[in-house]
Amino acid sequence: MSRDFTPYLRDGLAAAPEQFARSTCFEAGHLTSVNAGWRSVRPVIDAAQCTLCLSCYLYCPDGTIFKVRDEEGTLASLAVDYDFCKGCGVCAKVCPVPCIAMVDEQEGGAA
Repeated sequence: MSRDFTPYLRDGLAAAPEQFARSTCFEAGHLTSVNAGWRSVRPVIDAAQCTLCLSCYLYCPDGTIFKVRDEEGTLASLAVDYDFCKGCGVCAKVCPVPCIAMVDEQEGGAA
């Protein structure tokens, strides 16, 4: 039985079906556009209490929590990319300490 690998068009570029299964334009789990301003709460990490367990980093569905390293390359803290955070609260829920507070967007000030 022969298979038809006729190229499919995507954004004007031809690609075979097997290429779609093995590649994506963006990393999985990451938003591709800036938050449109509909977030009502934002996560705020208390760096003094954070144990750097990375639970929030691993569970964030959009990959908006990132590692901050010092000059030697050692993990120093975690931060939130508010441009892409949708305010779902998963990070605060999975934090074992807990050191992440969900703050009202209006009270949170500028990121």
